[in-house]
Amino acid sequence: MLRITNLCALLLAATLVCAAKKKEEPEEPPETLVPLRTHSIYAPYVDQDLQNRWFDFGGEAYVNTNKHIRLTQDRQSETGWLWSRLPLTPSNYQIDIEFKVWDLHSFDVNTRPRLLMERESHEQISGGSGHLFGDGMAIWLTKTRAEYGPVFGSKDNFEGVGIFLDTYANARHSYSFPRIMAMIGDGRTSYDLGSDGEKNSAGACSASVRRNDIKTMIRIRYKKDKGLEVLLQYKGWDEWTPCFELKNLTLPTMPYLGVTAITGEVHDAHDVISIASNSIVLNPPNLQMDESIKTGRKSPFGASKDGEGSWFGTLFKLILLGGVVAAAYQAYVKFFLKGMNKRF
Repeated sequence: MLRITNLCALLLAATLVCAAKKKEEPEEPPETLVPLRTHSIYAPYVDQDLQNRWFDFGGEAYVNTNKHIRLTQDRQSETGWLWSRLPLTPSNYQIDIEFKVWDLHSFDVNTRPRLLMERESHEQISGGSGHLFGDGMAIWLTKTRAEYGPVFGSKDNFEGVGIFLDTYANARHSYSFPRIMAMIGDGRTSYDLGSDGEKNSAGACSASVRRNDIKTMIRIRYKKDKGLEVLLQYKGWDEWTPCFELKNLTLPTMPYLGVTAITGEVHDAHDVISIASNSIVLNPPNLQMDESIKTGRKSPFGASKDGEGSWFGTLFKLILLGGVVAAAYQAYVKFFLKGMNKRF
């Protein structure tokens, strides 16, 4: 009988531990994605007046209505930008951006247009950048918009977050390039260009996002007071590779969305193919009500709003089951002993 009592005690302790873990690590509520037309853009990008209702573009950026918005061509000293006209109003959102970073050397020699081959010959003669490429592009979620500056074509001392796709290393590092890095701007801190922002990095990863044969995409997921997560698609279609996650991050309310790019002595073409933005709607878990709750009576073991009632109900049932098992075992032992006494 002592063993049964110990077993019941262990069962009770295990149940309480499981209940505590369940309460400490609540499951993420299911979510629904609601498209944000005001912060999405696809081909043909512009209307009949060669404008877009929701986005501005400028600098050296130009639109190929069948293919892309080219922020910079594969030329030296170019800057281009694409900014939303309106700020993002949802508290939680997901942004998918398809982009392409490439250079003229990406073409096969036999298929290059004659003009491009002539340009390559000129670069070789004049000591051009050759196989070097850069500088990169950036994605912005900031309080202000469309302000030119030295940080991948946008202003320094920004307030918000900048996610940099840096393709050229200005210094020696232990990691490889291209490098995807996030900087949290407080409006006072400058980007350290000499170290490629290493001192400003809040999260980063290295990934081969340049000259890919598949659709190269970046996904930014932000949930207010929870954090920001960045994932990349560059290895295979619909294969999202986590890059980094910034927990307990709160961005400025109603930030503007922007994409900028810059070239210097080294250069690349930087294209935006599409932007798909969605509001993340967090759905509360479905509450399961028993008959007593449906009829207006509270049950001491029914499911409560935070799920504690269901755990206590389960705990009560387990204790009750343990008691029944213990009583049955005790009755069996008494019956067995009584039968043995009759024999002797």
